Amino acid sequence: MLELSLPPFEYKVKRQSGSVLIFDVVRKKYVVLTPEEWVRQHVIHYLMEEKRVPAALIAVEKEIPLYSLRRRFDVVVFDRQGNPWLLIECKAPSVGLNQRVFDQAFRYNMTLEAPYVAITNGVTHLCGRIEPARGFVFLGDFPVFLS
Repeated sequence: MLELSLPPFEYKVKRQSGSVLIFDVVRKKYVVLTPEEWVRQHVIHYLMEEKRVPAALIAVEKEIPLYSLRRRFDVVVFDRQGNPWLLIECKAPSVGLNQRVFDQAFRYNMTLEAPYVAITNGVTHLCGRIEPARGFVFLGDFPVFLS
């Protein structure tokens, strides 16, 4: 798989029915290893190992209502009170991070209302905090989990 700008991690893969699967420690199952999943798994491990986020507070690919539709977010970190704290939209490394990707993340966040929002393609990461008085304030990295 492609090398990303996130730290490497130990992972388990297997072949099944002609597909390569990777074990997701949050969902506790093997999932198809796509370029986007490669990014998602790197982000999950980065959050747990570098940002001290407990696995129990991470949700991966869960459905949410959006207007009259059902959409699926990539990664949400919850605080210890069970409130969405950080929403992360993951894209494949070949996908550029542009306004359309930001718009997608912010549409999802209309339902979730997480104070932090990030988008990543595994190579570039854009993250910030939503502040009522100042709007979206960019951060240099994903926030450290302190809740």
